[in-house]
Amino acid sequence: MQAETLDLGRPEPAETISGLYAEHALGLTRLALVMVGDRESAEDVVQEAFLGLHRRFGGLRDPGKALVYLRSAVLNNARSVLRRRRLPSWFAATYEPPVWSAESAAMLGDERRAVMEALRRLPVRQREVLLLRFYADLSEEETAQAMGIGRGTVKSTTHRALNALGRLLGENR
Repeated sequence: MQAETLDLGRPEPAETISGLYAEHALGLTRLALVMVGDRESAEDVVQEAFLGLHRRFGGLRDPGKALVYLRSAVLNNARSVLRRRRLPSWFAATYEPPVWSAESAAMLGDERRAVMEALRRLPVRQREVLLLRFYADLSEEETAQAMGIGRGTVKSTTHRALNALGRLLGENR
């Protein structure tokens, strides 16, 4: 009679996924919200990413990279939502981040709209790099993993995107 062996080195999928959800779902939803433009779609994008992780967790070579998988899945799912909508631009124009006072709304409204419009005019890869680096606050390495590109490509794309964004916003660069 053979005893069943447990792989004690491999974490339990439910525990790992629950922990990732508790720690990262809100940030991933915010990222998706900026990308797709409405809360319901953003929540669906993130939910699909977590469902995909659950389905594929046993096949992950390194369960420690589950967060990388989730970030990539959120990017890909958001792209799919936008393709299905057939939007002419990558960002939906409907999203307005919350403001906490009338004064801050007045001060930030025009500036925010100008930045979002300038972001819409950037090439897709440049927009994604800026969102991941500065909105999602990912490191260069994390951004590279999420996008499936090299760290050097992240650095050069970020540099080009910031310069292009500055030009679009009328700053001297």
